[in-house]
Amino acid sequence: MVDRDKHIWEGWTVGHFIDDIEPIFDMATHINRQPFTNKVELKKWVKDSQPYYKKHIPEVYKYFLKKSGL
Repeated sequence: MVDRDKHIWEGWTVGHFIDDIEPIFDMATHINRQPFTNKVELKKWVKDSQPYYKKHIPEVYKYFLKKSGL
């Protein structure tokens, strides 16, 4: 279970980051069934897609890892 209320940076929580990039993730996976070929690629995509804060957030990555089925 992801703690969506965990504060990450300047008022942004895990949930804010997930909610911000989830539509992009959903679009990418809808257009291309396998947009990510491995966990490293997904981890980089999640980090690069996060607004403002460009560091790895384990909870956000794990959420999308589970959703991706990798």
